[in-house]
Amino acid sequence: MKHVLPILVFLCSFNVFSQEVKTNLEAINDYKYIIVPEVFDFLKKPDQYDVNSLTKFLFTKYGYNTYFENEELPADYQDDKCLGLIAKVEKAKGGFLNKRLQINLVDCNKETIVSSSIGKSKEKDLKKAYNLALREAFKTFQYFKYEYKPSPEVLAKLSSAKEEKKATMLAAQQKEEEIERLKQEVAALKKEKENNTNEIRAVVATSSKEKTNKVNNTKEDKLLYAQPIENGFQVVDSTPKVVMILLETPKQNTFIVKNQNAIVYKEDGFWYLSKNDGKSSSLETLNIKF
Repeated sequence: MKHVLPILVFLCSFNVFSQEVKTNLEAINDYKYIIVPEVFDFLKKPDQYDVNSLTKFLFTKYGYNTYFENEELPADYQDDKCLGLIAKVEKAKGGFLNKRLQINLVDCNKETIVSSSIGKSKEKDLKKAYNLALREAFKTFQYFKYEYKPSPEVLAKLSSAKEEKKATMLAAQQKEEEIERLKQEVAALKKEKENNTNEIRAVVATSSKEKTNKVNNTKEDKLLYAQPIENGFQVVDSTPKVVMILLETPKQNTFIVKNQNAIVYKEDGFWYLSKNDGKSSSLETLNIKF
């Protein structure tokens, strides 16, 4: 009898603790989305017995921002999976004749934040039994007034991500403006050469091959090779020696030359190198093999 009492006290304390964990619904307010998997572990195929569809339907019906994992997800969730909880419906142990289901909401670190009560059904038809058991389990969330209220830590993280995205967009815009400026200088240089050089006018009027042979500072005899690297290519000659580094830009077939005020671009089937050192501009054709 002396040993029985402490055991009973322990079991009662454990039960109270378990109930507190299961009913700690306020934690859901820290998360913006509920994500429903395509298939649950205890089932053999996607949305078997309509369990997945019913799970999404119930969460959506009662005010939760719910998505299937295989549909187009919000941009902020794609950037930060910790904004959402994964709804995992699991088959609970016990009850030989009962179908027992429990809904667990799991965070991005695979920790269970909230667990529902266990829903039960004695129906023999599996689709009907799982439907009834799931609806009973969902009552844990059904009567909770969900309202997304991110914690200060989450708000700080979102603000940081927003500023980083803004800075990235600004840098891309500045790079785009720089490319456009260089393009305009190239266009002006080509126009000047076409107006002042009979050889260039002849190149424009003839075939692309003739154009290549007559453009000023042509390097057609020097074959270069473009080797892929991160964010662009390194251009080497036959030595091989690295001649220049090309950095990718948002525009197709247009690259910025690293550490130079120059760009490399493709036009009319030929590659050109345009330089501008602030005092003068130059245009060369390049024989690059990608």
